[in-house]
Amino acid sequence: MQAPKKYGILLANLGTPDSPRVKDVRRYLSEFLNDPRVIDIPWLWRKLLVNLIIVPFRAPRSAKVYRKLWTPEGSPLLIHTRELTQKLQQKFPGQVTLFYGMRYGNPSLKDVLSEMQSHGFDKIVFVPLYPQYASATTGSTIERIIEEVRRWWVIPELQFIRQFYDDPAFIQAIAENARQFDLSAYDHIVFSYHGLPNRQVDKVYQDNRPCSHHNCEQEVNESNKYCYKATCYETTRLIARRLDLSPDKYTVAFQSRLDKDWLEPFSDQVVEERAKKGDKKLLFFSPAFVADCLETTIEIGEEYRDLFIQKGGEQLDLVPSLNSSEAWVDALYQMLAPMVSQT
Repeated sequence: MQAPKKYGILLANLGTPDSPRVKDVRRYLSEFLNDPRVIDIPWLWRKLLVNLIIVPFRAPRSAKVYRKLWTPEGSPLLIHTRELTQKLQQKFPGQVTLFYGMRYGNPSLKDVLSEMQSHGFDKIVFVPLYPQYASATTGSTIERIIEEVRRWWVIPELQFIRQFYDDPAFIQAIAENARQFDLSAYDHIVFSYHGLPNRQVDKVYQDNRPCSHHNCEQEVNESNKYCYKATCYETTRLIARRLDLSPDKYTVAFQSRLDKDWLEPFSDQVVEERAKKGDKKLLFFSPAFVADCLETTIEIGEEYRDLFIQKGGEQLDLVPSLNSSEAWVDALYQMLAPMVSQT
């Protein structure tokens, strides 16, 4: 009788410094920003820019922000990813083993994959925890995994989930998360996604025409199905339909920009504009992040809130990320269970 197949599942998130100390933040930023998929400029210019300008000046400032984010248990992103993995493991039988790792920082993909190699899995499913595909996140994570696995003498069957922005269970989990808020009590709702340089978005297209020529704000089609902007807008439409929100009730925006040539509209400018229009209560969603982190808790939950009040608003609330909620655990189980079935 043939032995049951052994399956491994790896949940991969972006990463976090080991601590909010400057030296740990510096190490994390150096690894992150030296990735050519993150800053896609020629090697020499990237090394000079990152190592001589960005990291030395940004690390002390970022460390101060990370200290505000840190909890007694550590980094929220790491805590939520670990708890998510533990809860999801409970749903799978003994022949399926769950792991988690970080693209940057610890536990590193290299170390986790080394441990997975020792298990002799027949199949491994990799889940980069980014709902919308982007080369700087999903692409970079998949590339790093392949770099490690290609060195194995015995390579098992591999499967990647490249994006899940339109998965019904994922959308339902966000909708359930939002039900703790009375949506009708807010003047406006903002769906805020992490920004990207326009040049990175344009690189998706094989016809050499920019994103602006592919109807990305209105639909996902064959040409733009891996366009980050198109899938962000589609994520918003799917959530809005589930929550019965009319298009005039919400705005799609992009945060965390580094210069002007990034995806627009910019989230902080939308906050200012809504305050100028007389809005007093705003609600934010952050559907590009499945775990709360610096960009959600601090950038939206504190900086945008303070900006809104400064400009005349009264209240800005943030719908928490999915973190390790039961709805999110169930959604991932529904995605993964057919991929590791013995039947």
